[in-house]
Amino acid sequence: MAGTGTTAPRRGPATAPAFTSGPAPSIGAVAAVAAAVLLVAALAVVDITQGTAAVGASEVGKALIGHADPGDASVLVASRLPRMVAGLLVGAALGGAGAALQAVSRNVLAAPDTLAVNAGAYLALGVLTVTGASIPLLASSGVAFAGGLAAAAVVLGLSGLGAGTVRLVLAGSALALGLGSVTDALLLLFPERTGGLYQWSQGSITQNGFGGVDRMAPVVAAGLIGLLLVARRVDALALGDDAARGLGVPVRGTRITVVVLTALLSAAAVTLTGPIGFVGLCAPALVRPLARRCRPLLRARAAVPVAGLVGAALVLGSDVLLRALVGAQSAVAVPTGVVTSLVGAVFLVAMAFRARESGAAAEDDRIRIRSRAAFLVTLVVLVALLVAVAIAGALLGDTKLLLGDLSNWALGRAGRGVTFVLDTRVPRVLAALLAGAALALSGTLVQAVTRNPLAEPGVLGVSGGAGFGAVLLVTTVPAAGTWSIAGAAFAGAAAAAAIVFGLAARGGFRQNRLVLVGVGVSAAATALISLTIVLSDPFDATKALTWLSGSTYGRTAPDLAPVACVLAAGTVLAVCRRRELDLVALDEDTPRLLGLQLARSRPAFLAVAVLLSATATAAAGTIGFVGLVAPHAARALVGRRHVRVLPVAMLLGAILVCAADLLGRTVIAPAQLGAGLMTAVIGTPYFVRLLMRTRR
Repeated sequence: MAGTGTTAPRRGPATAPAFTSGPAPSIGAVAAVAAAVLLVAALAVVDITQGTAAVGASEVGKALIGHADPGDASVLVASRLPRMVAGLLVGAALGGAGAALQAVSRNVLAAPDTLAVNAGAYLALGVLTVTGASIPLLASSGVAFAGGLAAAAVVLGLSGLGAGTVRLVLAGSALALGLGSVTDALLLLFPERTGGLYQWSQGSITQNGFGGVDRMAPVVAAGLIGLLLVARRVDALALGDDAARGLGVPVRGTRITVVVLTALLSAAAVTLTGPIGFVGLCAPALVRPLARRCRPLLRARAAVPVAGLVGAALVLGSDVLLRALVGAQSAVAVPTGVVTSLVGAVFLVAMAFRARESGAAAEDDRIRIRSRAAFLVTLVVLVALLVAVAIAGALLGDTKLLLGDLSNWALGRAGRGVTFVLDTRVPRVLAALLAGAALALSGTLVQAVTRNPLAEPGVLGVSGGAGFGAVLLVTTVPAAGTWSIAGAAFAGAAAAAAIVFGLAARGGFRQNRLVLVGVGVSAAATALISLTIVLSDPFDATKALTWLSGSTYGRTAPDLAPVACVLAAGTVLAVCRRRELDLVALDEDTPRLLGLQLARSRPAFLAVAVLLSATATAAAGTIGFVGLVAPHAARALVGRRHVRVLPVAMLLGAILVCAADLLGRTVIAPAQLGAGLMTAVIGTPYFVRLLMRTRR
C-alpha cells in the first residue's frame, strides 16, 4: 500500500497503478477505446428503446431518419433521449472523477462515494430544499458542489492521501453516515417540503426534457477538460511526492485542483440525477486490468476519458438491466442507483481479498491498568448517570411531569392523564436502555473476537442486515407482531453475519478484509432497504423510515421481551466466559497454547453478538456507532480486562441511547427525532477523533 505521500508508492494489489508516461498510443489502446465507444453506443440505443410507451427499435429508426410519428417523436425527445444523455453525462463524470482521485491519492478505493462527496452534496441540497428557496439548477449545483467539496476535504484530512484503503473507507463511511443522518432528520421533520427527496437520493437518470441535461453538460465538460489539463502533473505524482517536486510539479496544488474538479463533477452528477452509487469506484477498477495490457492507458490523459466511457457503460447498462428484469412499469419507481450500489458492494467485497494489511486504525496498544477503586468509582458514577437519564426520560417530553407523578404512577395512585403519559413513555425509555446495552455488549464481543477496534455491528453490516429483514417484514406484513419482527431482523442479521464473518475468517479475521467486506455488505443492505421502501406503499414507507431512524415511538412492554431475554442470556454467557474473551482478544497463538479451541469459541461469541444486534434493532430500529463507542470508552476508563469492560460498556451504551432518545423527544418537541439519528450525530465525531488519534 502506498505510503503517506513522501516516498514512492510500493507496488501491490491495494495500490493504484502509477500513471506514468508511457509509449505512444498503440493499436491495442485504440482498439480498447473503440470497443468502449461501441459498447456505450449499443447500450444507448437499447436504452432508448426501453420505456412504458410502445416506442421500440423500429420507431427509433424512423425518428433517426426523420419519418417518425409525432407522438413517438415526442416520447423520444421528452423522455427517452434526455434519460440516455443523462446516463452518459453522469457515468462519464463519475468515472472520470474516480480515475483522477485514485491516481492522485494512489488509493484504489478513492471515489466520490468513499470520500462522502455524494453525502455532502445530498445534505447541502436537502438543506436547500427545506429552506424552500427556489434557485436555478446551476445555483443548485453550486450548493451541491460546496457540500461535496467540504465533505471530501474532511475525509482526505482524516485519512491522508495514500495513507491506506481501509482508513479512507472508514473515514468516508463514518462521515457519510453522519451526514446522511442529518439529511434523514430533515426528511422526517419537513415531509411536506422534502416529498420525493428520498427516492431522488437513490439516484435515477429519468429526465423530463433536456432542461437539466443542457445546464449540466457544460459543467461536466469543464470538469473533464480540467482533469485532462492537469493529467501530466497527476502522472508525476504517481512517482512519489519527492520525485514530483524534483520535476517541478506543485504537489499540494495539484492535489487540491484534482479534488476540486472531481467535487465539481460529482456535484453536477448529483444535481442532475441524484447520487448514483459506486460508479466512480468501479469504472477505474475495470480499466486497470486493461491498462496492464495497453500501457498507454496507464497515463491519466488516457485513463480518465476511458474510465468515463466505462462509467457511462455502467450507468446505462444498469438502467438497461433494471428495465429488462423488472419491466418498464416497475422500473419507473426503481432508481438506477440501487443497481449500481449493489454492483459496488460486490466490488468492495472482491477488493477485500486483494487489500494488504496495514496499521490502518489500530487502537492504542499500551496496557492500561486501573485500580479496583477506580473501577468501582466509575461503576457507581455510571449507575447514577443511568438512573438520572432514565428518570429524565420518563419525566421530560412534550408533556413535562414531576418526580412525584412518577412515584404515584409506580404506586398506582396517579391520575388518568399522568398514567396515560407514563404508560406510553416508560416502555420507550426501557427500550432505549435495553437496546443500548445490547448493542454495546454486541460490539464488545465482536471487537474481542476479531481483535479489531473498529469492528461493530453497524460498520460490519450486521445492523444493516437486521434492518433489511425487519423493513421487509414491516412493509409487506404491516400487522406483524413483535416476535415476528425480531425473527425477521435476526434472519437478516444472520445472513449478513454469515457473509461477513465467513469471508473474513479466511485468513484469520484480517482487519482490512473484515472491514471492507463489512462495508460492502452494509452498502448492499442499504441499497436493498432503499429498494424495499421505494416500492412499498407510501404509508408503510414512512413507517419504515421512522423505524430506521432508531425511533422508540409506540413501543410497549411486549415489544421489550425479545431484547430483554437475549440481553440477559448474552450477559450471563459473556460474564461466565470473560477469561476466554481476554484470551481470544490477545492473539491467535496464546489461546491455543492454553487449550482454548478458537474454532468453537469464536463462532459462539459471534452468534451471540449477532442475536444481540438483531433484537436491539427489532426493539429500537437501526442505531449506529453505539457498538463502537461504548467498548472504546469502557477500555479507556477501566482497562482491557473484560470482567470490567463488560458492565461499563453496557452501562455506557444504555446511557448513550437513552440520552439520544431523550434529546430526540425534547429538543424540538412536539416533533421528534429518532435515537439512531442522534447517536449518529454523536458517534461520528467520536469516530473521527479515533481516526485522528491513530493517523500515521
